[in-house]
Amino acid sequence: MKRPDPLTLAALAPLSWGTSYLVLGQLHPLGPVTVAMLRALLAGLLLLLLVRALPRGAWWWKSLLLGALNFGLFFSTLFLSASRLSGGVAATLGAVGPLLIIVFNLVALRRRPTRHTLTAALLGLLGVALLVLGPGARLDTWGVIAGLVSVVAASGGYLLSSAWGTPPATSMLSVTAWQLTWGGLLLLPVALLSEGVPTMPTGAQWPLLAYMVVITTALAYALWFRGIQHSSPVQVSLLTRLSPATAIVTDLLQGRTLSAVQWSGLLLIALSFLPERRPTVPAHPEIS
Repeated sequence: MKRPDPLTLAALAPLSWGTSYLVLGQLHPLGPVTVAMLRALLAGLLLLLLVRALPRGAWWWKSLLLGALNFGLFFSTLFLSASRLSGGVAATLGAVGPLLIIVFNLVALRRRPTRHTLTAALLGLLGVALLVLGPGARLDTWGVIAGLVSVVAASGGYLLSSAWGTPPATSMLSVTAWQLTWGGLLLLPVALLSEGVPTMPTGAQWPLLAYMVVITTALAYALWFRGIQHSSPVQVSLLTRLSPATAIVTDLLQGRTLSAVQWSGLLLIALSFLPERRPTVPAHPEIS
């Protein structure tokens, strides 16, 4: 039986992230930064128990930098942006990520994107904008800046993850555990300063928090970084448009109706996933 492609498995990550918006609303009064801290730290510790491996040598500072970019800085600025902007504007800013990685690759590595990749990134951005932007969208200078910083942090983290790979005789799961733990530790003082000491979750909230830690963080990011390792940051980042699409589909299942513009956005996102057409090579005629 053929094993699933790492890029296909990586798509499960943004699909799970799209459900986290629904779960987050059920964790009140835990604040979003506190939930992000608990997600990263508990998921990192869980994976550390599984891999039983700590960084060595240069990987202490490498994992710290990756944890700061992919979780510490990304989560904190993402939630700051979401608190000052409408959800649609924040999601649209996040959809800029694939284009930013394409620019990084072009400028730093001189890697020109294919026409198909560039088209997919633009279709995804436009689709997300049509899907989530509404007439009540509001812009806030600091919110926009924070949103762009979160995109730059995540994009830089994905590129470094791809460039550094893993140390010898070490799995990507170990590297994921290290950066999740670092990210959670970096978010700890931010959560305490911004939201205070968290209250103990209720009995009904523990399964939801476990879902956030195990499924949408530990498993999701393990698959996500594995996809980056076996594919490319550009290809994996293009999958992020599945997150707002999943959130909208979840709302549809709960009875929400969409406008014609939003259906157009979903269609554009679906079109952005069409595979690239490869030129067919004509078969050589048999020589009799």
